Amino acid sequence: MRRSSNRKSGGALYFLKEGLSSIFVHKLMSFAAVTVIAACMLITGIFSLVAYNIDMLVESLASQSEIYVYVDETMSRSEALALESQIRSLDNVARLEFISKEQAFQNYLDELGEDAYIMEDLEADNPLRDGYRIAMKDVSMHEDTVKKLESLPGIAASNSEKEVSDKLMQIRKVVKLIAYTLIGLLGAVSVFIISNTVRLAMFARRDEIAVMKMVGATNHFIRTPFVIEGVALGIGGAVLAFFTQWGVYGYIVKELEAGTAIFDMQPFTVFVRPLAMWLLAAGVVIGGVGSGITIRRFLRV
Repeated sequence: MRRSSNRKSGGALYFLKEGLSSIFVHKLMSFAAVTVIAACMLITGIFSLVAYNIDMLVESLASQSEIYVYVDETMSRSEALALESQIRSLDNVARLEFISKEQAFQNYLDELGEDAYIMEDLEADNPLRDGYRIAMKDVSMHEDTVKKLESLPGIAASNSEKEVSDKLMQIRKVVKLIAYTLIGLLGAVSVFIISNTVRLAMFARRDEIAVMKMVGATNHFIRTPFVIEGVALGIGGAVLAFFTQWGVYGYIVKELEAGTAIFDMQPFTVFVRPLAMWLLAAGVVIGGVGSGITIRRFLRV
């Protein structure tokens, strides 16, 4: 049992040594591969983090999109207040506030400011209605929520800025589409770079590989060092991208927050753990896939 364990550990060390040594044999190509992979991950990562912040901003603005419903003027105050339980029972209602017609009139006067005197004569005969200010859980269900509110007995009309919430939702969709497209394109570029790097290493060792196959070496024995090389290049690019991104993102946050007070971005410390895991996983996958594609072609020959 101990001899079998030693044999396995020795084999693992051999594969690791062979895979890593190939990186140093082709130093220039390996450096170029790591640099390009890091650049692809950096661009993707920075855009993804900025897209996340934009998404958070849009979600915050969307949460401020409210619906105002007006109670039928024939209903008494107690009947108007009784509508609260019915409105609150609707699925997409996050919170609501009852606005009496007296409060609504006073709010209107406050908005007019110095010109409020022109409305003072109407205070005794207030033309406004009792109503509710409603915030939604999911702004994408704006239209459906309005229909449900208007269908309630005692609700005479509604007022909301659906166009604004629709535009905000459209911005979120576009940002996500661009982010996913960019991740796909730059991921493909990274795979292509690694496959070319591994192809160069295999071409340089083509005679050795041919001899190994002639003496009975398995495809697994030949393949493993090259997979390790590809994965190592991917991880190297991920590490370089992570630390570069830390500095670049910090600079972007500083400049944006200095230039505008409304764009409050999350600090990089919020993303450290998930970003490190994502980049590491991406490096392993890109390296493994890139090397795997090339090796399969060579071993078929």
